[in-house]
Amino acid sequence: MMVTRPRPSLLNIRSGSAADLEGVMRIMDRAFDPEFGEAWTRSQCLGIMPMTGVTLLLAEEDGGPVGFALHRLVADEAELLLLAVDPTFHRRGIGSRLLQQFIVAPTRAGASRLHLEVRENNPAAIMYRATGFEIVGRRRNYYTGRSGGSRDALTLSRTVG
Repeated sequence: MMVTRPRPSLLNIRSGSAADLEGVMRIMDRAFDPEFGEAWTRSQCLGIMPMTGVTLLLAEEDGGPVGFALHRLVADEAELLLLAVDPTFHRRGIGSRLLQQFIVAPTRAGASRLHLEVRENNPAAIMYRATGFEIVGRRRNYYTGRSGGSRDALTLSRTVG
């Protein structure tokens, strides 16, 4: 009897566009708990995507979206606006790969400083800190969830180049 092994899935990260918004919104709905108030609406995404310097990165596995990162470059500074991975694909390094792409692409385009914001106690903060981001500020009661509870946002930054 011949034993077959499942073939490994291939992760592909590519530039996305408004045409990918359905997949992005599905991931966002699954990845961001409404209790924390972090997710963006469809209209917020559509409003920012056509702006100069905004980039959507889409992580796909077996042809389907499993994660994304949205960032913008203004002058010599870049900001990570959103990063999310479908929870069924957590712990596979997808978030780290998207973060690395966020670090590399703006740096190649001339960025000298990178910024991001994360909810206090969000486990992703560990990943950000491990890649050289440092806490530079705090926005009190920045995130408001569906139950009305609020949480602070941590502002992180890192020099590149």
